[in-house]
Amino acid sequence: MPQTERNKRQAIIDHCLRMNSSGLNQGTSGNISIRHDDGLLISPTSTPYADLTPEKIAYVHMDGRVEGPIAPSSEWRFHRDVLASRDDVNAIVHAHPTYCTILAIHGREIPPIHYMVAIFGGPNIRVARYAIYGSQALSDHAVAALEDRQACLLDHHGSIAVGASIEQAFWRAEELEALARQYHGALLLGEPPLLTEQQIQDVIDKISGYGLTKTEVD
Repeated sequence: MPQTERNKRQAIIDHCLRMNSSGLNQGTSGNISIRHDDGLLISPTSTPYADLTPEKIAYVHMDGRVEGPIAPSSEWRFHRDVLASRDDVNAIVHAHPTYCTILAIHGREIPPIHYMVAIFGGPNIRVARYAIYGSQALSDHAVAALEDRQACLLDHHGSIAVGASIEQAFWRAEELEALARQYHGALLLGEPPLLTEQQIQDVIDKISGYGLTKTEVD
């Protein structure tokens, strides 16, 4: 196995472990993918992250053919379809973080409650319509919700964050959960005041061309 591919496989394992240790996820409910060659490497289905090795990471071709000793995550369709529709995306983090999921259960998008909403590409973070997990319908809804955005919530399900690298996608997943927690807390005091679309656009303009890295928007 070429070293570059092995590094990607190990990066998936490392970030799966980090996803659970950080509280973004629990059990094996989340999944992570990285673009590779004409397809994607993705965490396998129903396998404890502590038991993963690089050889157990599944490879999915864009036509749906699978390689590997264990079947890919049941959510491989939206990973494939997002990568196929977005040249700017090379990694995807899907998880069931508590506050994102609370909002998703209520079908509440995250409005411009904080300027950090801008790192996701617009004045809101949308909620993809509900469909059963692993289905093509869910994939279609997720792709639509991610249009011109770097993350979305999944109705009664969880969240998706994307990035040019696994590090960027994971950072966005963490920031998304932070925003969801802030919005949930603000709602306890009533409907919060919002920033305007122009105020969010001003932030987008200010950080454009800087790679949207963590230190550039702190």
